[in-house]
Amino acid sequence: MVNSHRKLIFHIYIGFYCSAITLPKICVCSQFSTPFINQFSKDPEAFPVTTNGEPFPWRDLRLPHMAIPLHYDLLVHPNLTSLDFAASEKIEILVREATQFIILHSKDLEIMNATLHSEEDLRYKKPGKELKVLSYPAHEQIALLVPEELIADVRYYVAINFQAKLADGFEGFYKSTYRTSGGETRTIAVTDFQPTEARMAFPCFDEPLFKANFTIKIRRESRHIALSNMPKVRTIELKEGLLEDHFEATVKMSTYLVAYIVCDFNSVSGTTLSGVKVSIYASPEKWSQTHYALDTSLKLLDFYENYFHISYPLPKLDLVAIPDFGPGAMENWGLITYRETSLLFDPKTSSASDKLWVTEVIAHELAHQWFGNLVTMEWWNDIWLNEGFATYMELISINATYPELQFDDYFLNVCFEAIAKDTLNSSRPISNPAETPTEVQEMFDVVSYNKGACILNMLKDFLTDEKFQEGITHYIRKFSYRNAKNDDLWGSLSNSCLEGDFISGGFCYSNSKMTSNTLSFLQKNVEINEMMNTWTLQKGIPLVVVKQEGRSLRLHQELFLKGVFREDPEWGTLQERYLWQIPLTYSTSSSNMIHRHVLKSKRDTLELPEKTSWLKFNVDSNGYYIVHYEGHGWDHLITQLNQNHTLLRPKDRVGLIHDAFQLVSAGRLTLDKALDLTRYLQHETSSPALLKGLGHLELLYHMMDGRNISDVTENLKHYILRYFKAMIDKQSWSDEGSIFDRLLRSALLKLACDLNHPPCTQKAAELFSRWMESSGKLNIPADVLKIVYSVGAQTTGGWNYLLEQYGLSMSGAEKNKILYALSTSKHQENLVKLIKLGMEGKVIKTQDFAPLLHAIARNPKGQHLAWNFVRENWTHLLKKFDLGSFAMRVIISGTTSHFSSKDELQEVKLFFQSLKAQGSHLDIFQIVLETITNNIKWLEKNLNTLKTWLLVNV
Repeated sequence: MVNSHRKLIFHIYIGFYCSAITLPKICVCSQFSTPFINQFSKDPEAFPVTTNGEPFPWRDLRLPHMAIPLHYDLLVHPNLTSLDFAASEKIEILVREATQFIILHSKDLEIMNATLHSEEDLRYKKPGKELKVLSYPAHEQIALLVPEELIADVRYYVAINFQAKLADGFEGFYKSTYRTSGGETRTIAVTDFQPTEARMAFPCFDEPLFKANFTIKIRRESRHIALSNMPKVRTIELKEGLLEDHFEATVKMSTYLVAYIVCDFNSVSGTTLSGVKVSIYASPEKWSQTHYALDTSLKLLDFYENYFHISYPLPKLDLVAIPDFGPGAMENWGLITYRETSLLFDPKTSSASDKLWVTEVIAHELAHQWFGNLVTMEWWNDIWLNEGFATYMELISINATYPELQFDDYFLNVCFEAIAKDTLNSSRPISNPAETPTEVQEMFDVVSYNKGACILNMLKDFLTDEKFQEGITHYIRKFSYRNAKNDDLWGSLSNSCLEGDFISGGFCYSNSKMTSNTLSFLQKNVEINEMMNTWTLQKGIPLVVVKQEGRSLRLHQELFLKGVFREDPEWGTLQERYLWQIPLTYSTSSSNMIHRHVLKSKRDTLELPEKTSWLKFNVDSNGYYIVHYEGHGWDHLITQLNQNHTLLRPKDRVGLIHDAFQLVSAGRLTLDKALDLTRYLQHETSSPALLKGLGHLELLYHMMDGRNISDVTENLKHYILRYFKAMIDKQSWSDEGSIFDRLLRSALLKLACDLNHPPCTQKAAELFSRWMESSGKLNIPADVLKIVYSVGAQTTGGWNYLLEQYGLSMSGAEKNKILYALSTSKHQENLVKLIKLGMEGKVIKTQDFAPLLHAIARNPKGQHLAWNFVRENWTHLLKKFDLGSFAMRVIISGTTSHFSSKDELQEVKLFFQSLKAQGSHLDIFQIVLETITNNIKWLEKNLNTLKTWLLVNV
C-alpha cells in the first residue's frame, strides 16, 4: 500500500473446494491448547461478555490457531441501488487441536445463520449442524459454538450467510461515486481490506498468518462488470436479468489481499514479455488518461520478473483508478486499486511531479506482488518488510526502467522525510509491537516506509548490489506463499549462496558472517543480523561526530534528537541506551576513493593515509546517519564549496545542506553557519542541491510569516529574491528540460510568486486571465499550472471561477492544483466555504478533506481557522474517519505541528488531554506536542541569529 503521507495531494508539507492442499506449517502455541478451553468451561466469568449477555469463549485480540482456514468459497451480491450486499461463504478449515468453538473476525456484518459440515456430511449429502453464533464487537470477533467437539487433524466446512450495508468510508466493502460530464452521479462498489478490514466484508481469519485460497463469485447487473484477483472463468445468467461471474481460485494468500469491484469502467490492455495480461481500468471519460500507466506497468512487471528471477504468479494484473480511495494505492494480488491521481496521467494537466508520483506508486505496488503478497510478514509489527521493501524497490526499478526520471536523486528526499520524524524522541523502532486495529493502522507511517527503504539501501551499499540482489531473491524463494519476520530476511541476506559461487571458485558466506573480498576493509567479520537489529529494534538515528586531528580521525556516535541540547539535564540519560553498528563511508580532498569503516562502539579512531584539507562522511548520502564535523570541519567544507563546489559529489552537497540544518535544530551548529553554507548556491548547477537549499530558506520564510514576525519576513523575502533573482528570471513558463530542471522551475516560480515578485505575479496573472477568457480551454504548461491558479485565486472573480472549474474538471491532477490554489485565498470566508464543502463530501470529495485542511492551516489566514474547526468538530470528524487512519493523522498534525508559541502548545495539550479522557489516544499526539515544543525552542535559540545574519547579508 502507498500511504499518501509520501505525497499529500497538494504536494505540500492508499460449491466447496475439495482439491488437495498442502497444509501450512503453523506452530500451535501452548496458550491455544486444550487447557485453555477447559479453563473457559470451568470459569466463564473470566471471559468477555457477548452482545446477548453470554460469556465469549476467547479473550485475546489475536485469533487462536486451533482451527486454520484452507479455502474460502465466497459469493457476493452488491445492490448499487439500495447500497447493501448479501453474501454467503463456505470456509474449509483444518482443526489443529480439538475444540468446541471456532473464532472468526467479523465487523458490522449481520450473520443470518451458520452451519457446520464434516467431510462425511458432504459425501453423503447430509444436512449440516446449525452453529450458535456469539458476537464480541469490542474485538471484532464472533464465536461459532459447535454441538460436538471438533476432532484434531480433521477438515470441516463452515457455511455462513450474512448481509450488510456497503460502507460509507474507505474500508471494507464500500460504495464509491463519480460524476459524469453530463452531471450524472454513478455508483460503484469496491473493497479495501488492509490492514484489518476484510472482516467488514466477510467473516474470516483476518490475520496475515492465516493464508488460504479463495474462490469468488459476484452477482451484478448487465450494465456493470465485476473484477477480482483472478481471471473470470465464466458468467451465468440468473433470473431478473442478473449475471453471476465466477473467478478462478486464487493462490494461497492473506485475507487483506482479497479484492473485488463492481463498476462500469473501461480499460486498456497489453501483455508482458512473459505473457501476463495487464489492464488499466478507469471511469469511461477518464479512459484516455490510462495509457501512461499501461506502458509503465508493462515495463516494470518485466523488470521485476527479471530482477527477482521469479515469475509473476498470476495470469493477469488489473490496475484500477477508484474515484474514492483512502490511501494512495493498495496492492491486492492481481487487482491493484489506486487513487485516480496515483494512476491516471493527463498530458495536458499532469506536471513533472505528477508523472514522478504515478511512476513511483506503480513501481511500489508492483513490487508488492513479490514483497508482501508472495512473501508476507507474520504480523503487522514487521509491516516494514512489505512497505520498506516496496519503497526501496521503487529506487531499483525506476532507475533501471526510467533513468531519465533521475529517481536516484529523488530518493534522497525519501530518507530526509524519515529523518524528520526519526529525530524526535517520540519516534519508534521500525519493528514495533502493535495489537489493536488502531495500533496496526499507525504502523503505516514514514518509519515503516521510508526508514525501512533507507536502511535497505544502506545495507545494499554495504553488501554490494550483486550480493544484496542474490540475498533478497533467496528470501523470496524460501518464503514464497509463506510468512516471514525480521530475522528471516537477515538470514537470507547472510546465506544467499548460489551454485555459481562454488563452481567459479568464489566465496560464499554463511552463518550470517560476511567474508567477501569486497568487504576487505573490515578488520572483523560483520554479523548481518546483529548489525541490522540495531537499525530495526531501536528507534532514532545516530549522529556521527568527526574530529580531525592531523591524520587522525576521532569518531563517536550518539542518538541525534531535535530540540534536546547537550546542556539539557535529560541529554545524558537519553544517550545511554543507544548504540548502532554503522557502516561508514567517507571521502577526502586528497582522493576520490570511498573509504569504509564499521563503527560498532561509542568511540573509535581512524588513521588517514595522508593529510587532507577536508573530508566528507556518508558518501552520496547512502547511509542513514547525520554527520557533525567538530573543530574547523564545517569551515573547511564551506570554503571548498565556495572555491569549487564540484570537487564534492552532487549528492554529497545535498547531504551537507540537509545535515547542517538538522544540526541547527539540535544546537550542534549555529544557524548563521548553516546559512553561510548555502551562499555557494549562486554557483550551483545541480537542481537537487538547489531545491534542497531553497527548501530550507522557504521553510524559514513561512515560519516567520506564520508567526507574523514582519521585519524578519521582509528581510528574508528581499534576501531570497536578490540572491536567486538571476536564477528566477531565466526560468521559462514551460514544461521543457529534464525532470529536475522542471521540478526546480516549479519550485522557483512558486516561491517567487509567493513572495510577490512582480515579474512572476504579473506573468501568472496574465496567463490566468487568458485562461479565463478561453473558458478554461487554454493549455497552460502543466508545471506552472498550480502557480497560475494560485495567483488567479487571489481575486474574488478568479476564486469563484476556479471553484466552478473544479467541479467540471475531469483531471484529478488539475483538480488537485485548483484545490491547492483555492486554499491560498487571503479571505477567510473563502476558506470557511472550502471546509464546509469538504465536510459535505460532494463537490470536494471526503478523500481530499484531510490534505485540504492541511493546506488551509499552512495559509497564515487559515492556520487558526483550521485548528479551531478541528477542536469544535472532532465528533463529526470521527464519523468520517477512523481514529487511527492516515487521514485523521494528517488532520491532527497538519493543523497543529506548525505552531510555535507557548499559548498554542497549551491549547493543543489541553485538547489532547480531553481526547485521552474520552478514550481516544494516538501516537501522533506526542509527536505533535514534541514538534511544537521544538519549534518554540528553535525560535528562542535562533531568531536573533537569523535577524543579525539577515542584516549583514541583505
